[in-house]
Amino acid sequence: MYEPVEFSSEGVDLRGRFYGQSPAHRSPCIIMAHGTRATISMVAEDYAAAFHRAGMSVLLYDHINFGSSGGLMRQEINPWVQARGYRDAVTFIRQRSDIAPDRIAIWGDSFSAMEVLVVGALIEGLAGIVAQIPVCGIDLPKINPSADVFDLLKNVFESGDVSGTTETTEGPMPVVSFDQVGSPSILKLIQAFKWFIEYGGRHDSEWLNTVTRVMPPTEVPFSPYLTAPFITAPTLMMTGRNDEMVHCNPAVQQAVFDKIVAPKEFFEIQGGHFGLLYSPSKIFDEAAARQVKFLTGIFGI
Repeated sequence: MYEPVEFSSEGVDLRGRFYGQSPAHRSPCIIMAHGTRATISMVAEDYAAAFHRAGMSVLLYDHINFGSSGGLMRQEINPWVQARGYRDAVTFIRQRSDIAPDRIAIWGDSFSAMEVLVVGALIEGLAGIVAQIPVCGIDLPKINPSADVFDLLKNVFESGDVSGTTETTEGPMPVVSFDQVGSPSILKLIQAFKWFIEYGGRHDSEWLNTVTRVMPPTEVPFSPYLTAPFITAPTLMMTGRNDEMVHCNPAVQQAVFDKIVAPKEFFEIQGGHFGLLYSPSKIFDEAAARQVKFLTGIFGI
């Protein structure tokens, strides 16, 4: 069972579920948000259940503009805005009397896995990071990590203008489409089409097959390669051996992982980008078990 919760981010109410442990003591908590174009009921809830069974509290919420969360620009993705959502989720959960404020980890899948690798360096005092099949990019950014670049990233994250422009906005357009000629989509792979139609089409998923992607023209790009050297929390990066997504270039993922100086673990799972998003399945069970092992280790459960 879970408790419906909401908290504010960017002047908007973000909504989700809190799976608590006994209120008699302060438990560790993992904060989760779904992959970019999905909602919390599309398999993320199954990972949340696995973590809860292992003794953790869980906050699982919909990103701004998606699912049950508020936001006027429905179905719009902006990585900086979603990263601030993680920040505000951490602030919210740290205020609960049943949560240990120094035992909080963050979890992301696909695009939001990239986000936790960025925001995980920008939020102080996190206990851990789980990045599942992160979208780290086709290529490395044209600049290298440095303290000066990190300071610029922090300034943008904390108070910078992260609005998009016509040139940096793509959509609205379908998330997936069977007709790439007449109605091209942002995700073109048949694997993406099959997964989104199966899970998004389920009752109460609140998924809509439309998306607008905003990449603000900030002074420095939103890139985990630039934040990786400044991550201090133990980090688990999980990748798919046969990931079909072009923005999940394994060489870039490896370069990001190599830059992390904090305690870290790299785990490659069989299958592609969507394999561990089918539940129940052998791959899901393996991924969930590996993540539970990592989280119970850092939390000392």
